Amino acid sequence: MTDPTEPTRVLLVDDEALVRTGLRIIVDGEDDLSVVGEVSDGIDVPDAVARHAPDVVLMDVRMPRVNGIDATRALVERAERAGGGPRVIVVTTFENDDYVFDALLAGASGFLLKRARPEEVLDAIRVVARGESVLFPRALRRMARGRQSPTADGLSGAGLTEREGEVLRLMAAGRSNAEIAGELFLGVETVKTHVGNVLAKLGVRDRTQAVVVAFTSGFVPAE
Repeated sequence: MTDPTEPTRVLLVDDEALVRTGLRIIVDGEDDLSVVGEVSDGIDVPDAVARHAPDVVLMDVRMPRVNGIDATRALVERAERAGGGPRVIVVTTFENDDYVFDALLAGASGFLLKRARPEEVLDAIRVVARGESVLFPRALRRMARGRQSPTADGLSGAGLTEREGEVLRLMAAGRSNAEIAGELFLGVETVKTHVGNVLAKLGVRDRTQAVVVAFTSGFVPAE
């Protein structure tokens, strides 16, 4: 989670200079956000992260040498070893892009379409910087179709309690902690505890990966 007294530091990764320029204009127009660097290929991401220490990386999916999936996976693995690192939002042209689903599996905290409105881009950066995830349940459900393993057991071996299962289903529906608390008549802190338990039992890094697992396991139908 970023320091609320300092602007959120954003790294732009895209092989199209026009896209990077547009994103820089959008982000740098906000007092609480700042673009600290930009690169044109995933191969340059490790050095850029080491040099600029961003809080959030806007990562293109398709790039010439190292794509956004591999770059995201390497960043997440490095962050886990180091005990912290930037969070990733993948940016794509197509909503049903298989690359996006693979990037989410690799540890991205959400995705955005390149045609997203400026306010959607800004909101996504702020949400991810707070340690939350950018989820589009309908799009994730479409991407998950055909990804369910033939041996999927609906998470029967995960040991989720009935309440944790309810929380996971609402997470998969895109509900925030506050919305889950309202629907289940629980306190927000209680919901946070349940979410933490779900992540631990599923062995995943964040809400996005938990939702992906919920769909691919058949716990939440992808149809």
